[in-house]
Amino acid sequence: MPDAPQPDAPQDGRPAARSAVDKALDLVEAVSRAPHPVRLTDLAAEVDLHRATAYRILLDLVRRGWVLRAGDRYLPGPAVLRMSASAAGNSLTALARPVMERLSARTSMMVNLQVLEDGGSRVIDVVRPERLAMISHLRGEFLPVRRFAGPLALVAALEPEARQRWLGRLPEAEGPQARTLSGELAEVERTGVAVEHGRNEKVVASLSRAVVPTAGAPVCALTVVGPDAEFDATRLADCERELRRATDELETALTAGSDTSGGSR
Repeated sequence: MPDAPQPDAPQDGRPAARSAVDKALDLVEAVSRAPHPVRLTDLAAEVDLHRATAYRILLDLVRRGWVLRAGDRYLPGPAVLRMSASAAGNSLTALARPVMERLSARTSMMVNLQVLEDGGSRVIDVVRPERLAMISHLRGEFLPVRRFAGPLALVAALEPEARQRWLGRLPEAEGPQARTLSGELAEVERTGVAVEHGRNEKVVASLSRAVVPTAGAPVCALTVVGPDAEFDATRLADCERELRRATDELETALTAGSDTSGGSR
């Protein structure tokens, strides 16, 4: 069987032109090994691509989950994190973990980190106090939008056209359920937080807010989870204040390219 044809090599000693796959992988690798979220200009320079070319490729990588965009910076996406731990030092989970630990300590509640997927969200990290060991952490689990606060917060933060496209892919894109969901999303958009009381588990309540470095493009959501009986009006207000503080802190870290541990990189 003859060998597969090889691309023609230039005769002047220069390397052969890179394929589209080569360029995409170069960008994924550059994002993964960066010590902090990196800007488009720096990425393009590192992989020797025109800025416009790098931007077009990154759009597809973001769409497929290989890269996350936070303002004008990029970091490894959930697809990379599921395949390899090599990106852990600059992953969303690494940047969010100190923020989550402080939020859990301030509220005495469980805190999880979620990213948006079709139909809902996925929990990619959790901080759970010992006292709440009876509540499932749901790490790695898919959470449908109709039952959880996290996906509600994420979808409500999408710009209107993107939100309609996302909703249009749901199995029940029309009818009473769709109208109910639209009303809930409108309320979350108005208040900036999503609250759930016992919709998935009757004894569990949650409060979630999206991290949105660029308007209309949420990167993730932080969710506070605890016993429903503990979420009276005063406690709910306290948790919301701390949640807003934490999401703002993570948003700043993502867009500034700094870590969240209180030290310097």
